Amino acid sequence: MNTQFGVGIAAAIFAAFAWSLNFIAPYAVGPYSTYDLAVCRFLMSGLLGLLVFWQVERRSAARPGLRDWAMAAWLGLIGYVGYFLTIMGAVLYAGPVIPPAFVALVPVVLAIVGNRGQGQLPWRALALPLGLALVGLLLVNVHSLDGLAHGSAGNTLVGIVFSIAAVALWTLFGVTNQAALRQRPQMDARTWTALMMVGGALEIALFIPVGLALGLFRVPQLGLGGSAGSTFLLFALALALLGSIAGSWAWTIASQRLPIGLAGQLIATETIFATTFGLLASQRWPAWYEAAGVALLLLGVVVAIGVFHRQQSNAMH
Repeated sequence: MNTQFGVGIAAAIFAAFAWSLNFIAPYAVGPYSTYDLAVCRFLMSGLLGLLVFWQVERRSAARPGLRDWAMAAWLGLIGYVGYFLTIMGAVLYAGPVIPPAFVALVPVVLAIVGNRGQGQLPWRALALPLGLALVGLLLVNVHSLDGLAHGSAGNTLVGIVFSIAAVALWTLFGVTNQAALRQRPQMDARTWTALMMVGGALEIALFIPVGLALGLFRVPQLGLGGSAGSTFLLFALALALLGSIAGSWAWTIASQRLPIGLAGQLIATETIFATTFGLLASQRWPAWYEAAGVALLLLGVVVAIGVFHRQQSNAMH
């Protein structure tokens, strides 16, 4: 396994870990709303992005153009602001297990879309890892049937709709981001991250008047003083640093070094991290089918790495 391939795999798994923190956000907001958290998190991300941009670009002769800013802003909207809001809605309505299970669809969809677009692997080579991912998804999702059978079908179905929206947004982000980076082979990963974060901050700022009119925010009434406010701000900062800046930077590195099919398949590890965090927040052990589903998802990732590594080795010879 060459160095670039290994770095790409490590970066994708780290990005999955960083983004899995989105799933515990609804449990950590305290008396504030998830919309308060989204605004604080992305405004902080934008400020940090400006700092990163200034540090990198002052040493660089090349400057991103208007098209670069526009594309990065679009990616920030669909891949960060939109995805974060849909994930929070999914967890609030459907609980900690169903949304991470649906996110497991992302590697399946990205592998199919990426392989169609690039024609890199015969479909029979992808059958085993994709099959393992699908079976794992079904097993982890068994928990949703219990909610449907005990009178919470309405909330569960709303959560499923949010989950499907999150999958659609993330798939669009993954495909569009890699296509954009392919057209910009010299783009510094830190600069690209900064552009997306600044774009996302501007977009979330436009949401503030709408949120105020709809009464979605609690910061105006509660303020940010005291221990609750300090804890809230620290968690928002942690999400900005890890879930936004570090996660985006790592994913950009992965997208520059891995085929979209493999990079997407590695996002299955986000399901593993997120389900673990969600179960910890709910203070319960996984059922046997949840544990088996997570194990199959992990096995699918391992098989996918082996498939793409063999394909890369064959191409080099």
